Amino acid sequence: MMNYIKLLNAAFEKFYFDDRLNPTHISLYMALFQEWNSSRFADEFYVNRRDLMRCAKIGSKSTYHRCVTDLDSWLYLCYFPSNNPYKGSKIKMSIIVTSDEPDMGRYNPTLEQLAEQYRPRNEPVLDSHSPISGQALVSTTNNTKQVNTIKQPKGWQGVIDFFIEKGFNAEEGKKFFEHYETRNWQTSDGKEIRDWRALATNWMDRTEIFEAENETNKKQASQKQDNLRTTKNKDYGQPL
Repeated sequence: MMNYIKLLNAAFEKFYFDDRLNPTHISLYMALFQEWNSSRFADEFYVNRRDLMRCAKIGSKSTYHRCVTDLDSWLYLCYFPSNNPYKGSKIKMSIIVTSDEPDMGRYNPTLEQLAEQYRPRNEPVLDSHSPISGQALVSTTNNTKQVNTIKQPKGWQGVIDFFIEKGFNAEEGKKFFEHYETRNWQTSDGKEIRDWRALATNWMDRTEIFEAENETNKKQASQKQDNLRTTKNKDYGQPL
């Protein structure tokens, strides 16, 4: 049985010594921790991005994706993005223990290596708020973590196919590929891209927002032009 207080105290202790974190990382982790608690500390559970953003007070999709990817790479959790809009992404929280626990359970580089050996289950979780048998978050077998280790696509065709699958045209996929190909598939701060599909999804989200804003601006401009037009039936007999 998981101990809520011990898990939370261990997380805060790790926050204290981790200078990579900013308040948004912590806010998102706490929102995920609450979902974990609601699922009775299930081995794996599914989350809704909009609900998490609201709970963590994150207003930007790009900020959300950056923070959850950071938490994954820093071994606070395992993040498995979903390409299905009707099914949330899957989360597996890492077990963090406090420094007053025995050395075998203390958070250290050895635990990080063990966490990398985790291989997620293939069976889907039917109820995100029901307990799952087997609560161990670290596998005892020598498995490897099943995540997308391809930091960049193998070619432009795979990118275009992904965009078409998501309802976008091939030209938008080509723009995305050329944009990051010229940047050697690195982020603006020089870090290598871990999951190009998540980055492409974020690109599509921004494109939709940009197109919506463009359409709104066009309508507003059209309304202004209509207001400036003079009517043909003026009554010049009225006194000035």
